[in-house]
Amino acid sequence: MSDQHNSGQHNRGAYTHADVHALAKRLSNWGRWGADDEIGTLNHVTRERVVQAAGLVRSGEIISLALPFDANGPQNGSFGRNNPVHYMTATGTDAVGGAQNHMRVSRHADDGIVMPLSCGTQWDGLSHIFYEGRMYNDRPAELVSAGGAARNGIEHTRDRIVGRGVLLDLPRYHGRPWLEPGEAIHPADLDGCVQAQGVQIREGDFVLIRTGQLAQVRDRGSWGDYAGGPAPGLSLDSAEWFAEADLAGYATDTWGTEVIPNETPDVFQPMHIVLLVHVGLLIGEMFDLEELARACAADGRYEFLFAAPTLPITGAVASPTNPLAIR
Repeated sequence: MSDQHNSGQHNRGAYTHADVHALAKRLSNWGRWGADDEIGTLNHVTRERVVQAAGLVRSGEIISLALPFDANGPQNGSFGRNNPVHYMTATGTDAVGGAQNHMRVSRHADDGIVMPLSCGTQWDGLSHIFYEGRMYNDRPAELVSAGGAARNGIEHTRDRIVGRGVLLDLPRYHGRPWLEPGEAIHPADLDGCVQAQGVQIREGDFVLIRTGQLAQVRDRGSWGDYAGGPAPGLSLDSAEWFAEADLAGYATDTWGTEVIPNETPDVFQPMHIVLLVHVGLLIGEMFDLEELARACAADGRYEFLFAAPTLPITGAVASPTNPLAIR
């Protein structure tokens, strides 16, 4: 694999398909937890670690890390994704207008929503990405059909995404409001931020990476090309950092977690191939980390109880979530 680049500098074309292939095979967890495993690195979440994480709660402050699920979200139609469409099936105006007289004394409101499961704050499941016709744990892509994912469905993760969360605030570490689009995050950046914040990364952690892209979006007053456009994010050379830490999962505040444009002209989103398909590492996208970053900076505590369950949608390949940092 190519030599590591200088921290914070993006070099498109630095890696080839062969580099991605070799890294994926070398870091693969296929078979590590048995041939029947469908949750990957969430196996690192144990009852003992959940109990330890609960001990991090001091003030009882609860911070939601979710973007609003509404028509003003980040999607622009690319990749077939639109923002949520919320609709009402029964309303208060119906009730006042007499449309619910069949209910005698009581009246009600009901509603529904239509949305891609990857349109907002969400987890990528282990059936979301394929490489060479396979998904996590050496299962054929054909197992994901029009009926959903017969294996590696998101429903298997429904009771596992609770544990110790750690925020790594990269812009604050670098003394800037946000990282720039196309700026890559390398292992030296991650290690430096860990040291500067005085935290440790432990097995079974959920690591949240703030790039500040949402702060930039809000500063300019529009989403622009947030969904799939140039973005700060993880360099391919950080894959080993995540895999060898034995994390339960990671998430960022960007559309796809990786630096865009990708460093691999012949491979789209190479980290997903390495970490999701082969390591089995749960990947979270579009987490709103701004309020959490302010709270952590205010008291110097960058670890917290983290809970971000998926919806148990049978056969789904991704799931929206309302992540909570409980301090």
